[in-house]
Amino acid sequence: MARRCTLTRKGVLTGNNVSHANNKTRRRFLPNIQSRRLFSETLGETVRLKIAASTLRTIEKRGGLDGYLLEAKEAELPRELVLLRRRIAESQAKKTA
Repeated sequence: MARRCTLTRKGVLTGNNVSHANNKTRRRFLPNIQSRRLFSETLGETVRLKIAASTLRTIEKRGGLDGYLLEAKEAELPRELVLLRRRIAESQAKKTA
């Protein structure tokens, strides 16, 4: 299982444990990855994603999955989410027209 956020690409970081005697040993900082089903209001369907908890807060701040994807640049998103973003944009364009 890849420990990487699907949307923000946040992944594992490495560093040192430092003891009181200043001994250094390598350690890993793991992101808080959660499997979540997010609802697209425009499409009326749910999408399963593995996202970081910090990304979930950002999604809520931007007004849901639709708002997050529409504000994101296509170059930063994986292919399947680029296709979802385009479907959302087309659906919103049809509703306004």
